[in-house]
Amino acid sequence: MSAIQEPPASGLNLIGLSKNDYKGKASTLCKGCGHDSISARIISVAYDLSIRPSRLIKMSGIGCSSKTPAYFLNQSHGFNGLHGRMPSISTGALLANHTMAAVGISGDGDTGSIGLGQFKHMVRRNVPMVYIIENNGVYGLTKGQFSATADEGQKLKYAGLNELPAIDVCLEALVADCGFVARSFAGDPRQVEQLLKAAFSHNGTAVLDIISPCVSFNDHEDSTKSYAWGKAHEEIINEFSFIPARQEITVDYAEGESVDVTMHDGAIVRLRKLDGKHDPTDRYAAMRLLEDAHRSQELITGLIYLDESRQSLGEIEHLPATPLAQLSEEQLRPSKSALDKLMAEMM
Repeated sequence: MSAIQEPPASGLNLIGLSKNDYKGKASTLCKGCGHDSISARIISVAYDLSIRPSRLIKMSGIGCSSKTPAYFLNQSHGFNGLHGRMPSISTGALLANHTMAAVGISGDGDTGSIGLGQFKHMVRRNVPMVYIIENNGVYGLTKGQFSATADEGQKLKYAGLNELPAIDVCLEALVADCGFVARSFAGDPRQVEQLLKAAFSHNGTAVLDIISPCVSFNDHEDSTKSYAWGKAHEEIINEFSFIPARQEITVDYAEGESVDVTMHDGAIVRLRKLDGKHDPTDRYAAMRLLEDAHRSQELITGLIYLDESRQSLGEIEHLPATPLAQLSEEQLRPSKSALDKLMAEMM
């Protein structure tokens, strides 16, 4: 994305900003909420990548997750939309100004329930943005009802028994042909940061599903969205460091197979496969991985799928170099003669 510069120097980054310049307001979420950890990772990554806050828009819908854009990058643009409608608002904003970087913060209810249709079409169109799903399996803002990603057979004190199968948002993204699909755990800050850095360099929709435990309503040991379950069952499919295109970062790797994946802007994600089996460029292998993980009750984290071949929505629509929002009325409005010719053709 155009807002990305190079790695930071000590103290101030390459655009002269400190990490404090990327912070937001104090959080009003419950103490220990995984969402706050994700906000901290976004602050760190935006600082490291020298993202210019004024060149980034923060989008969100409704829910605990959608409150979090207030807690990071207070110098950025932001819009809090209706429940589940953030994808269409983001699509319009990025068509109007394709030079902006964008990060969308959603939740399992905002994406997996009321917003599922909008989410699928945003992925289908390949809108260039980082789309983060803060996934806790409950509606925390409305006091703990089951969400669409809640475990089948799970019991909660106030919600009873969930008898419906869970929606896997990563699998939904894969089916919609998303070019960047990853999953992480809020309790693994290093992995979250590395995946975020890679996501910001992807030319298209980058979906990052982050299991983010709700400490008030869904942090029970038998829940796959709890801290204890996540730490006990996490299976990391690849370990990598983000390597910017302009300045290589030396990384210490243990012995094992590795592969370099070149991103659209020339940046590289270097993967080290822990078991040597999963190929993140194989879409069908990614689907099998998610299905097998579901059946064996594992929390698969890491880069699940990457496809660099798809064009972004702006490229498909042949948007001009000058953003549509900055064109004059004369440039945007057809002339009377052009409209008369169009009407004549319809006679």
